[in-house]
Amino acid sequence: MKSGSSEFLRRFTEAFGPAGFEREAVGLAKEYAGPHSDQILHDKLGSIIFRKGGGSPRPRILSTGHVDEIGFLISGIDKETGFLSFNPLGGWFDQVLLSSRVVVRTKKGDLPGVIAAKPPHLMPREELDKVVKIDRMFIDIGASSGDEARDMGVRIGDPAVPWSPFQTIKGGRLAIGKAFDDRVGAFAVLEALRRLKEEGIEHPNDLFFAATVQEEVGLRGASTVPHLVDPDAAIVVDVDISGDVPGIKAEEAPAKMGKGPSILAYDASMIPNQPFKEFAIGVAEECGIPYQISQSTRGGTDAGRIHIYKTGCPSLVIGIPTRHIHSQASIVNLEDLENAVKFLIELMKRLDGPTVESFTAV
Repeated sequence: MKSGSSEFLRRFTEAFGPAGFEREAVGLAKEYAGPHSDQILHDKLGSIIFRKGGGSPRPRILSTGHVDEIGFLISGIDKETGFLSFNPLGGWFDQVLLSSRVVVRTKKGDLPGVIAAKPPHLMPREELDKVVKIDRMFIDIGASSGDEARDMGVRIGDPAVPWSPFQTIKGGRLAIGKAFDDRVGAFAVLEALRRLKEEGIEHPNDLFFAATVQEEVGLRGASTVPHLVDPDAAIVVDVDISGDVPGIKAEEAPAKMGKGPSILAYDASMIPNQPFKEFAIGVAEECGIPYQISQSTRGGTDAGRIHIYKTGCPSLVIGIPTRHIHSQASIVNLEDLENAVKFLIELMKRLDGPTVESFTAV
């Protein structure tokens, strides 16, 4: 990965962008991918699509990665203390939240804060043995009253995200940071576009690379983007749960970090087109790209909406195994990310008209 791409990955993952508030992340996507595209399209929800024409106007191949991250929405300002109550934007596990540092975005600028609750020293024994739920937590921004918090710019409806700077470990092989779900997938999509353009890689199709919004609250960007693109096939790049964590059985999360990108065989939102899946496996083996077959009985991706566009759109999910998703800090193996980019490019080079038509032939 060249230094400019690495720096973009850092800026991209550190950008502020919970579901419904993705403009900063979308702006960075436009800055990075815009110069390599033939046309830039926007839906009216906030997603952005970069088009790169090729050898033929059909088939149209759509690749997406969502740029929204899980975050919070301020739901109240305590009159006496100035502490902020909040609702989740996306799926948080309450146990990971306490003591998290956050950034609250207000009309007057960003405010640092910390998620806290009643001190354990003041809890009765029976309360200590229970999980503290989100409705008993608050964000402390240092205000001493509701009036002071409002003077600082806070309003109900303001968004917040974890404060978690990007860093690499293990000699640069692994990365730690926030918003990897799914900025690393969106990065792979945009990076594939850059390499196709800069390296002059030919492809027999019309390619569309989308940075979608509001995936974490209902796959909403994936519902609107296909109406702009009218795709014949789609490849979604998202994180996959890395099962190499204590307490996880292999059948619960088959993918392992460092073993290559995964090909999703099933999730709660989509059963992939089987000929497309087998085609992808063949391409990975032909090109010597390490891959894993994965599945999940819960959750979904943008493909859950795209594959039922109109009369159906053959769709595939490439997963990037990631530890500790839906938390303040995830870990990803950058070799897996690099191989996901290579895999995406190799698929795009081969998705010509007859191949795509074969996915739905009876």
